[in-house]
Amino acid sequence: MSQASDPKLSDPILSVKDLVVAYGSVRALHGISLEVYPGELVSVCGVNGSGKSTTLKTIAGILKPQSGQIIFSNKSIAGKKPEQIHKLGVALVPEGREIFPSLTVAENLRIGAFGRYSAKQFTLDLEDIYALFPILKQRINQAGGLLSGGEQQMLAIARALISHPELLMMDEPSLGLSPTMVDTIFELIATLKERKITILLVEQNAERALQIADRAYLLSTGHVKFAGQPADMQSTVDITAVYLGEGKGGEL
Repeated sequence: MSQASDPKLSDPILSVKDLVVAYGSVRALHGISLEVYPGELVSVCGVNGSGKSTTLKTIAGILKPQSGQIIFSNKSIAGKKPEQIHKLGVALVPEGREIFPSLTVAENLRIGAFGRYSAKQFTLDLEDIYALFPILKQRINQAGGLLSGGEQQMLAIARALISHPELLMMDEPSLGLSPTMVDTIFELIATLKERKITILLVEQNAERALQIADRAYLLSTGHVKFAGQPADMQSTVDITAVYLGEGKGGEL
């Protein structure tokens, strides 16, 4: 774990407290709390419907909370518009990639940089993106919709990275990919971690996510069932049973 992940050594870059979110009359999050420290990779695990994606969408401003606090870099961002939160330094790689299929790779990347950096900085950043994603350099003038699923996922991650986020949030980055591409994506996430990029990772593949995480949260039906070290989660929570709907989770 990086030193920055120790609460005694720094303040959290993100602090979510007692967050309540509902879809109409159906409550999706029941007062969850979590923290992310600078340089950490924090994994949020849980089955479909546990509240993982809702959490990220609310932090990003796509959903509005009923109550609770979201503090990012000592600023309250709960209820702010997505573009305001993006300008503050939060980037989301959404589930399903959500690239612009009719736009080229270059145009998708330019949209990611919009509002954060100048055209000159964008040109410089492209070289770093090409180093991380050589295939995107080969596809730079190709429409995003013509890329393979794995290439589209790389583009979605690159589009978020090019804005120089203070916090990179990733929602199910391995979903729907081949085993080989899943390996590639997790190797990339490990590389980003080595670069000290702060990452909040939502991933249904708990085993792979816990291998690279500094800390982990387990959500179930909109509640936090475990918060702590990945090794402790693996030793105290029957993760397989939880994913089969039989687990009781761990204690906070």
